[in-house]
Amino acid sequence: MAGSPGMRMGSEMASAFLIYVAAALAEIAGCFAFWAWLRLDRSPWWLAPGVACLVAFAWLLTRIEADFAGRAFAAYGGVYIASSIAWLLVAEGQRPDRWDLAGGALCLIGAAVILFGPRPA
Repeated sequence: MAGSPGMRMGSEMASAFLIYVAAALAEIAGCFAFWAWLRLDRSPWWLAPGVACLVAFAWLLTRIEADFAGRAFAAYGGVYIASSIAWLLVAEGQRPDRWDLAGGALCLIGAAVILFGPRPA
């Protein structure tokens, strides 16, 4: 059934996950711009897109359907950790080890529990 509660829950989970991934990419890119400027001796012009990415990150987190900001931020933390491990591989060319992967998986499970766990009415 198209409008069943189970379908809506799946759609909400997928939407939240996509928003969290976009927020993580924006935050990591923004922070990396500062890292590149200060640690890799890149031009200060790296800061302009970095700040724009950090603004996008903050805006994206407000798109999460949660009753409380702290709960949305806590759940985001797990996605951020997993996304940082992906950044390690894709952007920095460093292969994550089994401990990186296990820790990232645990964080994603924790994020799902925080965001989608049943709450009293």
